[in-house]
Amino acid sequence: MSPPRSLARLQFHAGFTLDDAVGVVGYYARMGISHLYASPILRARRGSTHGYDVVDCNEVNPEIGGEEALRRLVASLREHGMGLIVDIVPNHMGVGSENAWWMDVLRHGRESRYANHFDIDWLAPDPLVRGRLLLPILGAGYDLTLREGHLRLGKRRGEWVLRLYDDYLPLSPETAAALADDAERTHDAKTDEGRARLHALIEKQHYRLAFWKLASDMVNYRRFFDINELAGLRIERTAVFEDTHRTLFRLYAEGLIDGVRCDHVDGLADPRRYCRQLRHRLDRLRTQRPAGAPRDGAYVVVEKILAEDETLRLDWRTDGTTGYEFMDQVSAVLHDEGGEAPLTDLWRRLTGDASDFATQAVNARRQILVDSFETELDRTARALFAAARADVATRDVSQSAIRRVLGELLVHFPVYRTYAGGAGRDAFDEAVFARAVEGALRTIRLEDADLLHLVAGWLGGEAPRSLPPGPVRRARERAIAVFQQATSPVAAKAVEDTAGYRYGRLLSRNEVGVDAARLAIPAETFHAHAAQRQATFPHNLLATATHDHKRGEDLRARLAVLSEVAERWVITVERWRTRHADLRQRADGRMAPSASDEVMLYQMLVGAWPLSLAPNDDDGIERFATRVAAWQRKALREAKRWTRWTSPNEPYEDACEDFLRAMLSGGAAEEIHAFAEYIATPGAANGLAQAVLRLTTPGVPDLYQGTDYWDFSLVDPDNRRPVDFLARSASLERDPSPVEALATWRDGAIKQGVIMRLLCARKGHPELFARGAYRPLEATGPAAGKVLAFVREHRGQKLVVAVGRHLAPWLAGSSAPAIPADRWQGTTLELPPGKWSSLLDIGKRDGGVVPLAELMGELPVAAWLSSK
Repeated sequence: MSPPRSLARLQFHAGFTLDDAVGVVGYYARMGISHLYASPILRARRGSTHGYDVVDCNEVNPEIGGEEALRRLVASLREHGMGLIVDIVPNHMGVGSENAWWMDVLRHGRESRYANHFDIDWLAPDPLVRGRLLLPILGAGYDLTLREGHLRLGKRRGEWVLRLYDDYLPLSPETAAALADDAERTHDAKTDEGRARLHALIEKQHYRLAFWKLASDMVNYRRFFDINELAGLRIERTAVFEDTHRTLFRLYAEGLIDGVRCDHVDGLADPRRYCRQLRHRLDRLRTQRPAGAPRDGAYVVVEKILAEDETLRLDWRTDGTTGYEFMDQVSAVLHDEGGEAPLTDLWRRLTGDASDFATQAVNARRQILVDSFETELDRTARALFAAARADVATRDVSQSAIRRVLGELLVHFPVYRTYAGGAGRDAFDEAVFARAVEGALRTIRLEDADLLHLVAGWLGGEAPRSLPPGPVRRARERAIAVFQQATSPVAAKAVEDTAGYRYGRLLSRNEVGVDAARLAIPAETFHAHAAQRQATFPHNLLATATHDHKRGEDLRARLAVLSEVAERWVITVERWRTRHADLRQRADGRMAPSASDEVMLYQMLVGAWPLSLAPNDDDGIERFATRVAAWQRKALREAKRWTRWTSPNEPYEDACEDFLRAMLSGGAAEEIHAFAEYIATPGAANGLAQAVLRLTTPGVPDLYQGTDYWDFSLVDPDNRRPVDFLARSASLERDPSPVEALATWRDGAIKQGVIMRLLCARKGHPELFARGAYRPLEATGPAAGKVLAFVREHRGQKLVVAVGRHLAPWLAGSSAPAIPADRWQGTTLELPPGKWSSLLDIGKRDGGVVPLAELMGELPVAAWLSSK
């Protein structure tokens, strides 16, 4: 059963538990899924809806049912011949009173057993923080918080604690022991004397309390991105690795889980070492697994964002990535490069911003360093300064100068991170640094150019291992590790969560792992990626929707149509801009929404418009407006131009929402609905093509919860709404053929039927899909450019797949994504010799040159299987 044939991702939380999942196992088994794919299952913070804020690595989350519920789920899976893959979080933990390790650190400081479990800089230069842990958890300044009585002494389970709002902080044993029975009265902050005593007590603790907004300037623990509530782990330490993985290893040894998805692997000090260590430990446990649990190796994939020319390192011993690069490739091949010029021109004219996406990303990186990562920049600069001071040849280099050149390197860094170690940088990482240095040279002071090259050398250009053992070598290795852990959060926050919300040429290309500067790729490039994947990581996960996506997979597929009808879209947007001018209002000194925010809003409205929503359905329009308004407010804050999470500009945000609601209630709904209808059927064809390519190209397809129907979800939490499994089970029971389902395509059954048939084909012919060679096929004839086709072959058995693309000229404005036979007139595809059966219920036929119309049968997709 390993590696998986296919995964179905489920998000677990109090509203959807492991026992709830038992009820859908049968559905997924009928669909042909081989493994469920669970969000993190270890104990998370109370009320967590995602599970990435783990607070106890040694307990299955009781809010989702605990270990007994896990055993019930696995028993059901085994009855259906299925397995379980779980998401794990090696980079960080949620902190606070629910995390016993964290509380022990607060209680005992550097003497805590767990002081080195978390990535804490106990030697921070600030004397008020040195040797203590800065806690940026106050809702206001420290003095005001103290005076208003939000800090007070109290008892919890018979022990003195420091009460903060509705939570508590531990006191060091020494200070707690010195408190008299009347300490609560003598330390009452309502009086000057009591407040002074309470302040003196707090100052003796192993932590320093601070206003939460000071985190980016002062925090002395590594965070997950800029989230104060998630503290980085030192997973590179063996003790930490064992303590955090003990339960996961036990669950694997007992046959309850069959593999893992490693979250945010780029946050680790040494991803290669971690992945190899994980693989080694899982391999050693295989023989302990019980009968009925597969013993042929755990499935291990890592969440990794790859640049266009970057590949996952083979020596990590993983099965691949979680598939963001595939999500990029399959999206790009469905876009039409002919729309690039008009869409770019529209964006630049209306916004007055001629910057390309690369420039937006650089500007965002520069802002992010100041707004969110000053502490991380200082930490990295100090590590490099230590490396400079350790060598007499560079002892005169100043920390300020290092910080300047380091900042420019980070601003121009073209990938998420490099992987230099003791041996220095490999060829790919060397090329990355060359690009970063080239960019930095354009923006640094002339006097810093030599230092820039020197710093680049310290960061792996010169192998630390070539140096003699001693302080210089240790300092270089430390600097490399700290730098590499700093680049990925800066990239993620700048590219995904800032530039991606500022640059709105076409939002279907603003997605996790996607370079929005590249609108489209040719079929040849898509084929090359697929062939390379088969050769290197044939079990790589293939995703088109995730818990992190910014827009649902079918929303993106529909917006891709705008690249085909760009001229019409340009005219439409210009008309709407003029028509709705009176709805804009001045807020905080500027018009709301801005031109860029308005253009992006129009795209989201036509892209996300529900297939069943009529423009005169007032209740439905209100529900839709509420969903879009939530997306809009989040998007405005992520862009960090007129408002942001740390300093919300509510007048601007409210004015933008007023514009949205006034527009939808004032007659614009009719026109928006009409345009959404115009692109709906070619968008649906794109959605089917995307699904078929995910299910048939080399790799393991991932089916995110609910996306077996059309997925027009927005950014989280909208993409984590409850799934109607009863409706899905009912339509699966009816099981119309895909051609029959064309008539009622809006209900999603056509997508479900196509997915089910291909998943069942994977189940029936696992070796073909797992090992089959990949070869492009070329159609001939007048419509050859509108089909992407390939053949998979293994030991004489073959699969031919063909999907239509760029079909807007044929389908825009039509009532269904059905392609009339005459559209393919004169266009053919050659099936290899043999007997062939359609996997989508079109029929049977012999090989040879076949008209496309006969292969497709009105569907925009086709899949044919040969007999051996």
